[in-house]
Amino acid sequence: MRIIPAIDIINGKCVRLSKGDYSTQKIYNENPLEVAKMFEAHGVNFLHLVDLDGAKASHIVNHKVLESIASNTNLSIDFGGGLKSDDDLRIAFESGANQITGGSIAVKNPSTFKSWLKNYGADKIILGADANNEKVAVGGWLEESDEDLIPFIKNYVKEGISYVISTDISKDGMLQGPSFDLYKKILNEAPKIKLIASGGISCFEELPKLAAMGCEGTIIGKAIYEHKISMKQIENYIL
Repeated sequence: MRIIPAIDIINGKCVRLSKGDYSTQKIYNENPLEVAKMFEAHGVNFLHLVDLDGAKASHIVNHKVLESIASNTNLSIDFGGGLKSDDDLRIAFESGANQITGGSIAVKNPSTFKSWLKNYGADKIILGADANNEKVAVGGWLEESDEDLIPFIKNYVKEGISYVISTDISKDGMLQGPSFDLYKKILNEAPKIKLIASGGISCFEELPKLAAMGCEGTIIGKAIYEHKISMKQIENYIL
């Protein structure tokens, strides 16, 4: 299973939120590149980079941070947050993203999202299926849609989606463990997807459990920043 540390960006700084609530932001580092280099130094190959300003503004904002990390590390970066137009997508890829994650757009403008999937391919486009009470959340998690999570994922499987990041928002940033039951349900219903678990990771022991369930990757944020999981543990797991 791939280990994918997360860097969330507000005003160019590395922050974390609790349950996606912008008022809970805590700054962990003023320099995201420094954090990315630290991950790389411990053998990490992947990075989940989220433009929280972009998610709120509905267009890409922190592409310079993406460009800085992409040009100064060898990390394979998936980038999300506010990607709403073909221009946003172009900027993200030109700035060094290896993959992009589309969440709100997949709900609100499916024709554009499907065109991205068709034009760039399933290896480049990740479906962001983030949910509250199994309803898909959009707009930087500030609003809930009427879409039920599992039918939403299955519909995009029919369209050729391969990678899916699913965050249970009630768990995110709470350090109380991930939604094992939700991921089990998703994998039972859509066994062919490459499911990336996200939200709630609280200790190292949860990682082998997610791997055994069939998750292709897991995103870890606050557990690293709050030293619940050490970089040494991650390094040993990767090796």
